[in-house]
Amino acid sequence: MVRFLIRRTLFGVLVLWLINVAVFVLFFVAPHDPARAIAGRQATAQTVALVQHRLGLDQPILTQYWHFVTRLLHGDLGYSYYNSAPVRSLILARLPVTLSLALGGAVLWLLLGVSIGITAARHPRSLLDRAATVFVLGGLSMPTFLVGLLLLYTLFFRLQIAGVDAFPGGGYVPFTQSPTQWAQHLILPWLTLALVSAATYSRLTRTSMLEVFSEDYVRTARSKGISERRVVYRHVLRSALTPVVTQLGIDVGALLGGAIITENVFGLPGLGQLAVQSVTTQDLPVVIGIVLVAAFFVVAANLVVDLMYAVLDPRVRRR
Repeated sequence: MVRFLIRRTLFGVLVLWLINVAVFVLFFVAPHDPARAIAGRQATAQTVALVQHRLGLDQPILTQYWHFVTRLLHGDLGYSYYNSAPVRSLILARLPVTLSLALGGAVLWLLLGVSIGITAARHPRSLLDRAATVFVLGGLSMPTFLVGLLLLYTLFFRLQIAGVDAFPGGGYVPFTQSPTQWAQHLILPWLTLALVSAATYSRLTRTSMLEVFSEDYVRTARSKGISERRVVYRHVLRSALTPVVTQLGIDVGALLGGAIITENVFGLPGLGQLAVQSVTTQDLPVVIGIVLVAAFFVVAANLVVDLMYAVLDPRVRRR
């Protein structure tokens, strides 16, 4: 298992390096005047000259890339001349919001999606299975922004008219300030992510469990008189969770890079909202920083998935 994880870690480092090279070429080599693009549309000639000097854009390409990598290794993601602040501080200020949204939503959609998938797999072609199919079709058909707006209308706007102030319509309260208000402000965004994503997880769980139910070792376990509950949750579900874990790593990694739609619908000051603002204002240093941070989260999430493979599948440990 150790060799397997080492190989996957080295592969993740290689992926990060390739993304690093692609970002450098895209933002520093391809533009006709990268200093002007980084400084912003309203930058003066003095500011453009300062950017060119700080980034060493008058030096050879390989030297520029070496300085770019060196700054990244020291945690320097650049400087936002539009916000007059380091990119690292801008991202760190928004990161807790995105982390809260992504991790809370993931827990909720896992509980909902896997529970529905288990129920549907245990009762195939039943009324429960058909209801789960309707839920899946509805979840896959509804875009995130529409689910968010519907929740805002029903659970915020209509309840506000009725005098019930249970669900805030937006904003964010840090966990350290008030855990209760933190969860209260995030419950609607969590529900939005859960209702959209749980459909995929319920379908994956149901399909994978039905395949495992037909395996010989499951029939053997049943013939030995093992209870159905133990067969389902200890033998079948454990083997069926591999595709679910794979999908979870992709989704959580992408969300940690910024849940753009959800954050903008609910006015959450996270990385997704920062990315939209930076693209709109052409604040390229922030865009570069968010791209690199998002890539790191995707690679890290997939490394965690590989670790989960070793826990769920004993065969991985022997690689």
